[in-house]
Amino acid sequence: MSQFKVQLLMDTGTVRVRDVVCSGECRHRSDEECTGATHLVFAYRGVFVRHVGRNDAVAEANQLLFFNEAEAYQISHPVEGGDACLDLVIEEGQLRELAPKDQLRAGGVLAFRRQRRRIDPRAQALVALLRHSLSRNVAETLEAETLALTLVRRSLGERTSHVAGASPGRQKLVDRAKLVLASDLSRRWTLAEIAAEVGVSPVYLTQIFQQVEAMPLYRYHLRLRLARALDLLGRYDNLTALGMDLGFSSHSHFSASFRQVYGRTPAEFQRSIRSR
Repeated sequence: MSQFKVQLLMDTGTVRVRDVVCSGECRHRSDEECTGATHLVFAYRGVFVRHVGRNDAVAEANQLLFFNEAEAYQISHPVEGGDACLDLVIEEGQLRELAPKDQLRAGGVLAFRRQRRRIDPRAQALVALLRHSLSRNVAETLEAETLALTLVRRSLGERTSHVAGASPGRQKLVDRAKLVLASDLSRRWTLAEIAAEVGVSPVYLTQIFQQVEAMPLYRYHLRLRLARALDLLGRYDNLTALGMDLGFSSHSHFSASFRQVYGRTPAEFQRSIRSR
């Protein structure tokens, strides 16, 4: 399809990594499709919604989505701008070894029980490191395979990921809030503005978001902005401009927030990408 640009970054038999960019022309639900293998999809730019029957999942930089083999799904882009994802296929035997048994469905076919898991900042950093290293052709195969397996292990770990626990109604409310945030990452949103878009009170929104995602709404939004910074660090020479473009009040605010979440300043992370 013309709206997709797919770049194969690595395929060793154990791990296949692709960079998939979608222009987002399909605003409403696409036709049904399915995959021939189980894919682990890490959105690192933009947002889309995956529909499996009556179950919807918002894909954005805080989430890992599972595309199970032969499972019918549809895609929509309610927010303009399209999306970009790092798509991983792990050899089935290796994936079974990595995936905790309680996350898999019973039966012979390898399939995850849920559509998504929330990943932590370290996993986001690994997504960026793996993608930048492979796209710049500076990672040796053994290193890149190890990075990919480390990313999957961390993303499936109970201590480093989170499954939203909520009724379908509360999950849909939280997902609507995520789409509002994704529509303009650099905007300095107020609770009242987001609540008005979602159609609930600010107090109710903060309570439900905390219950579903186990973190405050403001922190979730911060992680989305910083994940966008991970994506853009390879293109910006002026890090002050990058921070301002993402809505931070100053370079020091941007640098301190980035370091608190990822353990390194933007400049240090940028140097690690370019020096590999």
